[in-house]
Amino acid sequence: MKIIKKYSLLLALLLTATTFIQCQKSYEITEANVSRIIKTLSADDMRGRHTFSPDIEKAAAFIENEFSTIGLAPLDGLDSYRQTFNVYTLTQEKASLKLNGKVINSDSYFTLPDSETIEWSAKDVTISKIEENDNFRQLYSTLSASKEPTLVLVNTAHKQMFSRYHSFFSKASRKTELGSAADIVFVLSNQKVNSLALSVTNKIDTLQIANVAAKIEGKRTNEIVLFSAHYDHIGVVAPVNGDSIANGANDDASGVAGVIELARHYKSLDKPERTLLFVAFTGEEVGGYGSKYFSQQLNPDEIVAMFNIEMIGKPAVEGPNTAWITGFERSTFGEILQKSTEGTIYTFYPDPYPKQNLFYRSDNATLARLGVPAHSISTTPIDVDPDYHQVSDEFETLDMSHTTNTIKAISKAAQGIISGQDTPTRVDVSTID
Repeated sequence: MKIIKKYSLLLALLLTATTFIQCQKSYEITEANVSRIIKTLSADDMRGRHTFSPDIEKAAAFIENEFSTIGLAPLDGLDSYRQTFNVYTLTQEKASLKLNGKVINSDSYFTLPDSETIEWSAKDVTISKIEENDNFRQLYSTLSASKEPTLVLVNTAHKQMFSRYHSFFSKASRKTELGSAADIVFVLSNQKVNSLALSVTNKIDTLQIANVAAKIEGKRTNEIVLFSAHYDHIGVVAPVNGDSIANGANDDASGVAGVIELARHYKSLDKPERTLLFVAFTGEEVGGYGSKYFSQQLNPDEIVAMFNIEMIGKPAVEGPNTAWITGFERSTFGEILQKSTEGTIYTFYPDPYPKQNLFYRSDNATLARLGVPAHSISTTPIDVDPDYHQVSDEFETLDMSHTTNTIKAISKAAQGIISGQDTPTRVDVSTID
């Protein structure tokens, strides 16, 4: 009889424990937590989180602490959440160019340097051309990745586009590697090269920056779903009405809040089918260095989908509970999100601002160029937003209810991809400029 009683008591305890476990709820994304994260990252003491300033360290430490509190694991091969790497800044100290014996004005050429000094004659380089009817952007992308010293003659029909590139690349050049590429020079000229004399001297400085990254390992370790946002912004700028701190609340503290809250939510659930990575990229505002480095540290073929969360602090033109996806037509990623939220209050739709070229203006583009179904999810009416890259991009300008609902929508929409039920088609890299 005593044995039966003991057995009954043990069974009752087991049933009670099972019932307790079953009653435990998953973490629900909260407006209070979303607000806390955005307020912290966009506070004045972060001073705009410029990548190459000491201020971004505070932001990185805050995100690290959030990941640690959640209980996430570092990425494979790392003993912390920091994915640290070097960026080399090459500043041109002096340069001269003669083409066919004539001095070329500095406004008519720019260099993509990979070394401290460049000394060229015509026999030292490969000569390529961007002709009048060529796609400048597409050929620039191809030629700038050349592995041998190259002089690129750009037809004057591309003068306007050349000037835009010249304005950007005449500043200090930054790279995550030296010696892995080649020196490339673009010259606005229709001439045939008979002789060439180029001399360039660069000063090289080394800077260390870091992504903040973590994971929840799934049952399928070689199938990855990536959630990302950039945690840098543009820093301290020219004063406007006495304010010089570009706080970056919407751009992109709102996206980082999304990544952190999604990590907290998924960590509270059972082990996922696919492995989940959560990454706060650095350097998005200054050349996408964080996402470029990240993409070189793992096999991009293993990334099933990339949810890049960018500026979700303001309701879209179509109203609350709606969000748009860049590059919608490049994979079935958007269609899967639409299907996953059928019957809910949430709606996903194609980027309504195609002329803004937004697919290429965030970290998703780096992974998309490697074939990953990598898309940015946003809500901000970017064409009319008065706070974009302004000191007025502060917490008070955001709609926290909308932001929270957007993060909840992403958590709902991602379920099919995380479970392995849905797999987006790959991006056709031949269509990416």
